[in-house]
Amino acid sequence: MAKSAKRRAPLWARLTAVFGAVLMVTSGVVLVGGNALISKYTGSLDAGTKLVGDPANGATKAGAKEIKGPLNILMAGIDPRDNKTAPLSDSIIVAHIPASMDQVFLFSIPRDLYVDIPAFPTTGFGGGKSKINAAMSFGSSVGNGKHDVEQGFQLLTKTVSQLTGIKQFDAGAIINFGGFKKIVEAMGGVTMTVDMTVKSEHLKPNGKPRDRLPSCADNTCEHPYIGVQKVYKPGTYHLEAWEALDYVRQRYGLPHSDYDRQRHQQQFIKAMAKQAMSKGVVTDPAKMLKILNAAGDAVKFGAANGTSVLDWGLALRGLDTDTMVSIKLPGGGIFEGGKYRGEGLGPNTDKFFEAVKNDKIPEFLLAHPEFVNTNS
Repeated sequence: MAKSAKRRAPLWARLTAVFGAVLMVTSGVVLVGGNALISKYTGSLDAGTKLVGDPANGATKAGAKEIKGPLNILMAGIDPRDNKTAPLSDSIIVAHIPASMDQVFLFSIPRDLYVDIPAFPTTGFGGGKSKINAAMSFGSSVGNGKHDVEQGFQLLTKTVSQLTGIKQFDAGAIINFGGFKKIVEAMGGVTMTVDMTVKSEHLKPNGKPRDRLPSCADNTCEHPYIGVQKVYKPGTYHLEAWEALDYVRQRYGLPHSDYDRQRHQQQFIKAMAKQAMSKGVVTDPAKMLKILNAAGDAVKFGAANGTSVLDWGLALRGLDTDTMVSIKLPGGGIFEGGKYRGEGLGPNTDKFFEAVKNDKIPEFLLAHPEFVNTNS
């Protein structure tokens, strides 16, 4: 019996790590280039805490016990950039886990939301109004023309905290596009439902980059691509990694632009989480190892009290992916002097944020069912 228990332990450790990693990774969805370790925070995750590079630790019984709901997790995905380019967080998602630890509520912060970004003495930024995806940029400079996305994440955390009233996030993650693609590949692609016709801004039907206008070689054009493009039509499909990631990146040409993209990202999250916990994945140690190795290239992860992804996987083992609820925050364009400034949040979002703070989301949704993404 003792030998049998020892044989099962590595499998369980991998299983909990996969679930923890998939929750963190898929929630941030798409976006940043380069490589990164799964990391941890030293201390609580607040606006002054920095991600510290540290290989993922094994799950500990004490660590899992420290993770108790309600919990709020902030995730950001950024476009592929090197350390000489200021990052923009083009995907911002908050996951709320209630005190019961059996459900996940996801809501996206619009990338173009026009907000007050707090001052950040570290970079000399004095604060001001701008689109929220610029917060990481304003907080990322480390001198000599270089930028640190982890430092930029501090200002993004501070900005989202000020916006939502969430005083402290219990964990955070920065998502790496190249590594994330490897995770989807390790899982063998993903089966998900496409809810509308979506044309790819970036890729041809064979997955290769679309041609560019010669006049846009300097990358100053907003829409530089020409020629045939990949089209996703309504229906349920098993998408390859490049197809799934391309699909959830699209916003141009959609009826509600970034709001449609947010919904598609949340659909993707649910599909990935469900597939990650399917028998074909959790009973295949080789596949789980591939996913974990890919996660090491995809995510910078940090949590309060130094708990690891393995600890989180163990603590969140009771979550039911079928009860994952995605939230749509209403909003619309803000114009000043006829010029588009960004997006503003619609009615009752302040009440929603209050419900998040008080762990009363189900009660809020009963009174405001229009906030639920019913087709996600």
